[in-house]
Amino acid sequence: MSKGYLCLVLHAHLPFVRHPEYDKFLEENWLFEAISETYLPLLRMFNRLYEDHVPFRVALSVSPTLASMLTDELLQERYVQHLEKMIELSIKELVRTRSDLDFQPVVRMYKELYEANLDDFLNLYKKNILKGFKDLEKAGVIDIITTPATHPFLPNFSEFPQTVEAQIQTAIIDHGRKFGKAPKGMWIPEMGYFPGLDRFLKHNGIKYCFSAAHGILFSDQESPYGVYAPVKTGAGVHVFGRDIPSSRAVWSAEEGYPGDFVYRDFYRDIGFDLPIDYIRPYIHDDDVRICTGFKYYAITGKTEQKKPYRIEEARAKVQDHAENFLYQRSLQVKKLSGIMDRPPMILAPFDAELFGHWWFEGPLWLESLIRKTAASQLALITPEEYLDMYPDNPAADPTFSSWGNNGYGEVWIDHSNDWIYRHLHRAVDRMSELVERYPDESGLKLRVLNQAAREVLLSQASDWPFIMKTGTTVPYAIKRTQEHLFNFTRIYNELCRNTVDTEWLTGIERKNNIFPDIDYRVFRKAE
Repeated sequence: MSKGYLCLVLHAHLPFVRHPEYDKFLEENWLFEAISETYLPLLRMFNRLYEDHVPFRVALSVSPTLASMLTDELLQERYVQHLEKMIELSIKELVRTRSDLDFQPVVRMYKELYEANLDDFLNLYKKNILKGFKDLEKAGVIDIITTPATHPFLPNFSEFPQTVEAQIQTAIIDHGRKFGKAPKGMWIPEMGYFPGLDRFLKHNGIKYCFSAAHGILFSDQESPYGVYAPVKTGAGVHVFGRDIPSSRAVWSAEEGYPGDFVYRDFYRDIGFDLPIDYIRPYIHDDDVRICTGFKYYAITGKTEQKKPYRIEEARAKVQDHAENFLYQRSLQVKKLSGIMDRPPMILAPFDAELFGHWWFEGPLWLESLIRKTAASQLALITPEEYLDMYPDNPAADPTFSSWGNNGYGEVWIDHSNDWIYRHLHRAVDRMSELVERYPDESGLKLRVLNQAAREVLLSQASDWPFIMKTGTTVPYAIKRTQEHLFNFTRIYNELCRNTVDTEWLTGIERKNNIFPDIDYRVFRKAE
């Protein structure tokens, strides 16, 4: 029997960005970069471990918005075009840097990366990488769970139970369509838990979710295990608490491994360094400079004089950091084992996009950690496995909490973004009103009402207030919020007038084509 358990949970999510009205769209690069730098490298890493018979179990949350984009034919074709441009750029860069002994190895690394991505995407996964994750789940090495439909910060909708129900129910239906089975667990967006959320989860068949550490520690009843075993809520849902030390080791800007000076610098990119005439085909229209993904420097420190990125040095450091992480978790387990009557479980949840996109060496670190853990006295485990072994857990109802800055809701509601909520809440009230007025529609009116429900859900994504708060691509975040609210309001007004612009409706159905199985009645107020 293992002395303790390590539970790795990767949360894969991107907001729904799809613009068929343009030949190419800048924010669609968010998806293309994540596929290239995170999702395909993670799939290769998991498959290497499986082929080498390394025992491991990892939980993976895939948001419905991300899953919809990954299965969208338009975005799949555009991703192929993106890869072809990156390979073309790598060939040009090999020529440009042919006499540069520092940069040549890095350029070759990028060329190999994008060629491997294109080969896997086209030949192995037939443009649908969800197949790769489903195969790994069938092989028994990962558990795939879901998240509410459009990734809203749920505490900001706690007074609107029809919204919470709509988000959860729509996600579960969509997950079943894409993965062929109902999810047992749910990642709560931003770990935004509020008292009473467990009733909605239980009603929809969810067995477990996750919370920030203080959500468990400040719950209504003290758990004798702290965050090193789940608690069982009054509704019967198990809540696993995030371990602070293991999270800090990766997330902290001061202490985290990704900040080591030998790792690749995320911000220094040839899209900003090279002459505009040379780089123009690989940046945005109108000569808007963007990151290309070709980054040749190490972090080095807080200096403009960056050192060239050394691939082998970074890979050696990965081994050290994986060893350190495992050593620190082993010390935790040793200490906890003396005060617990069961093996402690350390929950280490992370955004999947950290690994590869933000922290380029992240997938290698994960692989090293998993291999080293297999030879240690710790065992990797998923939440579902843990509950099979330990179904009886302390009773407690977690308190309102999140994993955002300062632990509560200030990221998703402050002076930069609070203006949106009166409009979002009004849209929910009006959507519920439409359900009451049109309780059982078919034909054109059913199409209209279902699209209204899609627009309401899309307007609620936590990504848009987050961007407004952090100050990145703010105009786009504002535009998206306003666009979905406008679409809904137009539908509402047209229904009130008993007129429908079918040409316009068809256009937004084609553009915002998410959730094909949606039923607008999901916004019915509970009796």
